Amino acid sequence: MLTQDHATTVVTPNGPEEARETVLEETPVEILLNDEPEGRAMVLPRDLQEMAVGYLFGLGRIEPGDPVLAAEICDSGTCVNVHADVTTRPEEEYIATSGCGGTGRISERLLREDLPEPPDFALDFRELEELVRGTLACSPLRDQTHCVHGCGYLSEGRFQVCYEDVGRHNAVDKLLGAMLLGRLTPVGAAYTTGRLTSDMVLKCARMGIPVVLSRTAPSSLGVEIAQKAGLTLGGYVRPGRVNVFHAPERIRATDQ
Repeated sequence: MLTQDHATTVVTPNGPEEARETVLEETPVEILLNDEPEGRAMVLPRDLQEMAVGYLFGLGRIEPGDPVLAAEICDSGTCVNVHADVTTRPEEEYIATSGCGGTGRISERLLREDLPEPPDFALDFRELEELVRGTLACSPLRDQTHCVHGCGYLSEGRFQVCYEDVGRHNAVDKLLGAMLLGRLTPVGAAYTTGRLTSDMVLKCARMGIPVVLSRTAPSSLGVEIAQKAGLTLGGYVRPGRVNVFHAPERIRATDQ
């Protein structure tokens, strides 16, 4: 169940009026790595395997290329145990970020490490429109609750998938988790309805996604990370328009 029905009172200068609203489900989920607790996230309880793997990637506990063997959801649905062949690291220094939903911390190490060179990729405005429209129309939850962030993905010339969550970081984590689980290739374009802050851009850069786009704006550190990584960063994206903050050559004006 992803929504709840709630009675509300709409108060206006003309007096109160009873109404009913559809409210998005938000629940805490514990994430474990090889049976060891790593943290909790407040999430929309869907696509939990992808979310858990992406969450661990965002923390720096899983790296691209690390074999992810399984992601097991416990019977209660309140925890996910990810089994992966990873390098054991000593206790790391974490930085609080602008994230919400329990994902707001990253390892300080990740800000210093080199980033992979993005693969060869470009998209035209037909594909851009398909990515935007596909993301915004991927489920009725957005219109029903007005409480959902989405992250859509286009690769191989077509819209592939959209992940949704109450938190913008969680939606991106679900996409990255799907890549680490081998369900998608990172050679493509990601589009999020949320802001592109430093940790959002850093996660996509570490995965090697060459084009990262948003319905809204990037932060200054988000732009700096895009420049360091060499990825294309675009904001205020609409069908037929994108404000590119770095590397516009990957957005083709016409089909080529």
